[in-house]
Amino acid sequence: MENRSITFTHALCRAPAASVTEGLRAVDQGDPDPMAFAREHAAYVTALRATGATVTVLPALEHFPDSVFIEDPALVLNGVAIMLRPGAPSRAGEAAALRPDLVRHCAGVIDLPEGAVDGGDILCSDTEAMVGLSARTDRAGIAALRPLVEDLGYRLRLVETPPEILHFKTESSLLDPETILATPRLAATGCFDGYRVIETAEGEAAAANAIRFNAPVLLSAGFPHTAERLTHAGYEVVELATTQAALVDGGLSCMSLRYAIPDGRGAT
Repeated sequence: MENRSITFTHALCRAPAASVTEGLRAVDQGDPDPMAFAREHAAYVTALRATGATVTVLPALEHFPDSVFIEDPALVLNGVAIMLRPGAPSRAGEAAALRPDLVRHCAGVIDLPEGAVDGGDILCSDTEAMVGLSARTDRAGIAALRPLVEDLGYRLRLVETPPEILHFKTESSLLDPETILATPRLAATGCFDGYRVIETAEGEAAAANAIRFNAPVLLSAGFPHTAERLTHAGYEVVELATTQAALVDGGLSCMSLRYAIPDGRGAT
């Protein structure tokens, strides 16, 4: 099967703050090292730029320890930004802080009026937005998001994810318009019916939070068997260190807002 590229023209990133040591985490495995995080983040930005996209790095926000995970407070579809409402109280101000930048960089900005939605719970193909319920995304937020997404030409599908999964995209990513990389646990729910699914290898569930950014698939380093599966399936794989982001429940998709403007369609 031919692996069609998902073409992005732009990405927005935010430099990690020194306060990232206070970031949210489900299990305490120690604090990230801000300097090491900055090095890993710089390598991530370099990998995005290597694909030919324009990547803008916004300054760190010390008042928001998790703000390096810029994907959660916004969604960009067809060049239009939707300001989301992150479900964690400590992240409630991130959307407002990001909004002026999206006004400058996007074709339009609209606001989610109510409920809670994290961008990490939204997986978009070329035609639909799959939105997973989680501790950070609720039914009221999904209901409010639906007409905004539909006005931009996408279907919205609510996905019931296993309760132990932090975000829907913690265990899934889009590889091309027909193919999903997912953990066996998430794939077993049937939420990806109609897509080809490549499952992560045993013991490598964290590899599922990858991103297809133009030609390559960016994959967290340290998951050789999943990398081999992707390579065998015909994908170009670029491995990146994400050890510091992982300490505060972050991964590759969280650290950028990826989109296409003015006339391309990009999936996040």
